[in-house]
Amino acid sequence: MQPRTDQRTGLAYGIAAYTMWGLLPLYWHLLDDASPSEILAHRMVWSLPVAVILLAVLRRWSWLRPLLRQPRRLGLILVAALVISANWFLYIWAVNSGHVLEASLGYFINPLVSIAFGVLVLHERLRPLQWTAVGTGALAVLVMTAAYGRMPWIALALAFSFATYGLVKKGIKLDGIEGFSAETALQLLPALGFLVFLGLRGESGFITGGVGQALLLSACGLATAVPLICFGAAAVRLPLSTIGMLQYLAPSFQFLLGLTVFHETMPPERWAGFALVWLALAVLTWDALRTARRGRTALAEAAARAGETGAGETAPAPAGTATPPETAPAAPAPHTTEQPDPPRPPGLTQ
Repeated sequence: MQPRTDQRTGLAYGIAAYTMWGLLPLYWHLLDDASPSEILAHRMVWSLPVAVILLAVLRRWSWLRPLLRQPRRLGLILVAALVISANWFLYIWAVNSGHVLEASLGYFINPLVSIAFGVLVLHERLRPLQWTAVGTGALAVLVMTAAYGRMPWIALALAFSFATYGLVKKGIKLDGIEGFSAETALQLLPALGFLVFLGLRGESGFITGGVGQALLLSACGLATAVPLICFGAAAVRLPLSTIGMLQYLAPSFQFLLGLTVFHETMPPERWAGFALVWLALAVLTWDALRTARRGRTALAEAAARAGETGAGETAPAPAGTATPPETAPAAPAPHTTEQPDPPRPPGLTQ
């Protein structure tokens, strides 16, 4: 069990990471003079130097040579880089086009889509409450379709692209910094070529937008990496159940920004759709906490039985008494329904 001070530190890091991810719309909005494609290209270009510095500080280079000898994993990294690039572009475009609320809806929906992918692609089994949450989320999409007068395609595209990204990452099996570095390395040349193209056409906001705009664009790498570092520090100190609850901070901040800063409208039918999503997430979170508590209880009981068995085997029998029969093996732990891995935090894609 983690020391209490370590858990408090992890909680501070986690809150910092998800708060920064939740406030990213403010940062992208400062760059609305640049096109979403240029912002995306700068984010790719400036993320790689930050990633290389992190690898140098941590001295984590041993993964690179084996990776270069594995074409299948390199192909998966390319797929992951393409999917996350599409996700980043759509999020930046949504923020700077006045769709912050719908973008936040996508990250609220994302855990439900990740669970659905676990069932459809990985053939995982769900508990009844998980099915209830997924069904409630599907109903919310129908309500939001009626509310918007169209399918909420921005929210669905963000949720499905990130779920696809998480699915591909399961096959890559690289830690956060290593995976981030490999993906940005593949993104670098196309992004750099696009920025050179914009410069030659005289359409580069980095060149024509003044010093402030240039500094903001070059800081995109830090805006991507700093929350990721905080998240990594939180992940090693906190249980997954806590991380799972913290992940809802980011879309909550985005939702509040959409209402209070960007002044997007929320008619009653949209409130109804969001309420259904929040209900689904509440059911999902309660089920996860209940399952984790049962798992801890089962482990504690198994450890207690093992301790009693060990004590019985080592304790000498009193003189003149019959040797007791062998202790029966401990009963197997109760069967638990398999569940998908916790969804990757949404902020990683923003």
